[in-house]
Amino acid sequence: MSSQRILCVDDDPNILAGYQRALRKSFPIETASGGEEALRLFEAQGPYGVIVADMQMPGLSGIELLSMVADRYPDTVRLMLTGNGEQRTAAEAVNQGRIFRFLTKPCAAETLEEALRAAIQQHRLVRAERELLENTLHGSVKTLTEILSMVDPASFGLGQVLREEVRRFLESLGRPSYWEYEIAAMLSQIGFVTIPQPVIKRMREGHGLGGDERRMIERVPQVGADLLAPIPRLEGVARAILYQRKNYDGGGFPIDDVAGEEIPLGARILRVLLDLHEAESRGLARGNGLLLLREREGLYDPRVLEAMARCFHAPLPTEATGPVETRLLRLRDLEPGQVLATQVETQDGTLLVPAGRTLTPVIIEKIRNFATIAGIREPIAVET
Repeated sequence: MSSQRILCVDDDPNILAGYQRALRKSFPIETASGGEEALRLFEAQGPYGVIVADMQMPGLSGIELLSMVADRYPDTVRLMLTGNGEQRTAAEAVNQGRIFRFLTKPCAAETLEEALRAAIQQHRLVRAERELLENTLHGSVKTLTEILSMVDPASFGLGQVLREEVRRFLESLGRPSYWEYEIAAMLSQIGFVTIPQPVIKRMREGHGLGGDERRMIERVPQVGADLLAPIPRLEGVARAILYQRKNYDGGGFPIDDVAGEEIPLGARILRVLLDLHEAESRGLARGNGLLLLREREGLYDPRVLEAMARCFHAPLPTEATGPVETRLLRLRDLEPGQVLATQVETQDGTLLVPAGRTLTPVIIEKIRNFATIAGIREPIAVET
C-alpha cells in the first residue's frame, strides 16, 4: 500500500484542497501545509511512495524538504512544483533533492495525474530492485557462512562469537548494531577457506610455519576481502575485513598509508576482539587480556579499547528461559531446522560442526559423508 500513498506539500490551503478534489478518486492523497508537517507525517505514518512539494515554501523550502526525504527515505519518489520564474534554481534542486520530475505551475490535473502514475511505477521498480538486491545479499552471506562452517568449523564458530560480541559492544554504546559490522564479524575468517587444513592445524597447535605458510596466513584478510568485494552492498564489509589486522598507528596488514580514523570502524573493533580472543586462547581471563592489550601502544584505537573494557567488564545479561532442553538422536534421525546442542565430532575428535548451528540439508550430508569415511561420535544432542 505504501507504493500508492502520495503526500502533497504546499503552504497554500487552496492548492491542497485542489489536489484532494482532482486526485482523490485516482490515488490515496494526504496533504501537509509545510515541510515540517510533512516530516512529522513521514515519521508517524511511515514512508510514502511519492511526495509532491512546492519549491518555495516558508520555513523549510521544497528543496530542503526533498533533500531530507532523499536521505531518510530514499525509496520515496520525489516530484517538485515550480513557478516559471524559479527555473534557475532547478539545477540546485536536482543535485540536492534528486528529483524524479519537475512540474510547472499552474499544472493541469491530467498532467499531474500522469506524472503521479509514472512516479508510482518508478517507486515499484525501485522497491523491486532493492528487494532483489537484499535477497541476493542474504543468499550470498548464507552460502558463504555455510561454506565456512563446512571447510573450517573453528573459524565459523569464531565468526559467530565475534558477531554476538560486536552486537553487544555496539548496544553498550547505546547505538543499534549496524548490519555491516555484524556481517564483517561473521565473515572475518572467510579467507581461511583457501588455506590447506594441515597448515591451519599446525598454526592452531602452535607449531612453526614455513615462510610460504606464514604468507598464506598473513593474506587471509586480503583473500576474504577479495571474495566479498564483487557482491553488491558488501563493499564496506570487504574493507572492514581487509583492515581487521591493521594497527591503529598504520603498521600491520595491509601495508599502506591508512592509519587512525581512516581505518574502518568495523576493522578497529575486530582488531581488538581478535587479539582478545587470542589472549584468551593462551589461558588469560578476559580482564587480564584487556590489560595486556592496553600495554600494546599503537595497535588499537584507544577509544574502542576503553569502550570495550567497559562493555566486557559489565555483567553478562541473564537468560530468563533457563537451561536449554535437549534430546539425543542418531545420525539417521537428524533433520533440517534442528539446532545442535553440542558440537559434532569424528571418532578421532575432529570438529565437524560447532554447537549452536542450525542443521541444513548440506550440513547433514557433510556429517553423513564423514560418518562413512571416518565415523562420528553418536548420539548427537539437539535442542528441543
